Amino acid sequence: MRLIFGIVAIATVPAWLFVHVDFAAAQTFNDRWSIIPKAHAEPAPEALDQTRQNPLELPPTGGETTRRAEDRSAPRSNRVFSGKASYYSYPTGKTASGSRFIRDSLTAAHRNLPFGTQVRVTDLARSKSVVVRITDRGPWVRGRVLDLSLGAARSLGITDRGVAQVRAEVL
Repeated sequence: MRLIFGIVAIATVPAWLFVHVDFAAAQTFNDRWSIIPKAHAEPAPEALDQTRQNPLELPPTGGETTRRAEDRSAPRSNRVFSGKASYYSYPTGKTASGSRFIRDSLTAAHRNLPFGTQVRVTDLARSKSVVVRITDRGPWVRGRVLDLSLGAARSLGITDRGVAQVRAEVL
């Protein structure tokens, strides 16, 4: 009797699972690989025609929007920022600008200043300054504004400290 119940149980469980399981072949790619199941975006609704909604309100002119975008992206000649600067040095390699990295040159890395930008960096503790050229991207450490090459760090005298509070002025 136990043998019969065991055989029936063994045959019933796989048959029940076969009926109630969704197969991957029946699912779409998005259903299988979505992080949140059934969370798919619907297409955006069509935009309403603004001219019919508010005929008295004029849309902004194209010149104003392009001028604002240019103001944000173009560096200003008198731009001044301050924060912590560190230095980096490796024997050989290329910078993000594609030039060869020479650790004794007066160069620096900044997150978004254009390559070739001249920046006067002043150590606030010792009042020493040096003019560097941006050739690389970085620093990738939170709270730092510049990564100086070894040559620039030696000129400022920050190699013993590693990190220094600096003031930088875009020239």
